[in-house]
Parts: sequence; structure tokens; C-alpha cells
Amino acid sequence: MTDTNVRLPLIPPAQLSEEQKPLYEDMKKGISSDFAAFQTMVQDGPNEGALIGPWNPWLHEPRIGRAIWDLTEAMTAEASLPEPVRQVVILVVGAHFDAAYELYAHIAVAEKVGMDDARLASLCSGIKPGDLSKEESAGYDVAFALVNGGTLPRPAWDQAVSLFGQHGANEMVYLVGLYCMVSMTLNGFAVGVPEDA
Repeated sequence: MTDTNVRLPLIPPAQLSEEQKPLYEDMKKGISSDFAAFQTMVQDGPNEGALIGPWNPWLHEPRIGRAIWDLTEAMTAEASLPEPVRQVVILVVGAHFDAAYELYAHIAVAEKVGMDDARLASLCSGIKPGDLSKEESAGYDVAFALVNGGTLPRPAWDQAVSLFGQHGANEMVYLVGLYCMVSMTLNGFAVGVPEDA
């Protein structure tokens, strides 16, 4: 992957500042354990080892990036929603903002949890698939309502609480918010999909 089309240059490990180094190491460690389904760093060339996706922009502003990364780690550590529901929520957000890297990454994760091409095509097109489970449908409804603005409708909230409990419903709202932040990072800095993906 080259950095000619992005707004922030990639930062290979040898060019990291003292403030960036601990964040880089922490993100690299977390990425390798939680985000192994898609490309997250440059594999060769002069930028070998540089993080891509949202992690590169976060490294450019390490104090802000640390806060966002801490939230990402907390959301991963506290995850209680079933993984297919999480991926539906994330893909709804990514599709709404047309965040290319987010869609690329979470299509890969969703495929690992068994989502087929027809479902993924609908989700990435902003269309609710007809074959969602009750739980997945609730996730879709919450994410769709939130990214389209306004207060979450009471029936969508009540259904989320009924299916996932208070903690799960809270988690779903925070998950939408986190991936809105990820989408804004990716779109604001024109982060694309790896060339070899």
C-alpha cells in the first residue's frame, strides 16, 4: 500500500515519535488479536510495519488517538452482543457513511461469522436483509435509526432492551457511536482500501 492518495502519510515504526511509540505498540498488539480478518498494516516496502485504516490517523494525534483506542479496547473487552449482531450494526454504520475501509474490514469479519454474499450486499447497500434473525434485525433497526438522526424510537429501544438487556442495549448505542467516529476518521482522512485487498 502506498501513501500517495491519503491525507496523512503512513508512519513506519522507525519514524515514530516517543509519544507515538507506546500507542503504536498497544494498537499493534490489539489489532493482531482482535482484527486478524483483514489487512491492518503495510507488509513490505519502505512503509513496512506502518498501520493503515483508522490507526494511522490516530497515531498522527497520539493523545486523541489514545482516547479513541482506549474506547475501542473497552468496547471489545465489554462486548456482550452476539458477533453477528455486532457486525450488522457496524456494517449499517459503514454503509451509511460509505466508509470504504470500514466496509472492507467488516465484510471480512462478517464472512468469518457466516454471513453470505447476498446479506452482505444488502447491508453494504443500505438495505435491510430479509433473512435477519430477531436479534440481528433489532441491531439493524437501532443502528439505522441512530445514523439517520434524531432520538432512537422507543419501540427500537424497548426491543433492544428486551433482547439484550440494559447492558446490551447500551453497548449497541455506544457501538454505533464508536463506528461513526471510525467512519469520520476514515472519510475525513480519505483512507481507502488496501490496494491488494
